[in-house]
Amino acid sequence: MNEYYKELTQEEQESLSEVIQLLYRQTFLLERKYEKRSGRFQYRKEYRVCSKHMEFLKEYFAVAGITLKENVHMGVIYIQGETLWGEKLPRLATIYLLILKLIYDEQMAQASTSVQVVTTLGAISGKAGDFRVLSGIPSQAELRRTIALLRKYQIIEPLDVLEELGDQTRLVIYPSVHAVLLGDDIKKLLETFSEEENIGEETGLSGALEDMPE
Repeated sequence: MNEYYKELTQEEQESLSEVIQLLYRQTFLLERKYEKRSGRFQYRKEYRVCSKHMEFLKEYFAVAGITLKENVHMGVIYIQGETLWGEKLPRLATIYLLILKLIYDEQMAQASTSVQVVTTLGAISGKAGDFRVLSGIPSQAELRRTIALLRKYQIIEPLDVLEELGDQTRLVIYPSVHAVLLGDDIKKLLETFSEEENIGEETGLSGALEDMPE
């Protein structure tokens, strides 16, 4: 492993270091992300770097008991392991994360080809109402914090300006959300939120991950 690293150029070594740091901070690397400036999905350099050096990085993370996986079909590279400690998610962010997964699964099930999944805050609120998991309408400040947190972990990307959030505010749901539990498990978990007010006050993101299909 050391010999492989030493044979790389300084630029390649620096790129690998950046990729490792990103994976530790964000858990996921996406092959493509939406860029507001161009209004298009752009391929990401860090994904290409990770894919190119996949075998080396697998060995590197394995030393720490962490598994590096790639889902080529969905364009996601991610890490899993019991030694990872995810950031604790507030109740609202946890609920939104689960609902986003449900919406993603529903849209993908209806698509005949690979598509970019886009939803709205209104659709999320509708799902929350169906499961009766929110006791009231979240404040603008709560919504901004929730969106910022899920964006940080590359679960979503807002398509609209966030100064005034409303039902029509659009969000891209990235395929990384597919790594969060299975559909049936999410529905059962959402039902527990409606049954007990205090369940899910905080949830570890990394701790909620399940194996993705290869």
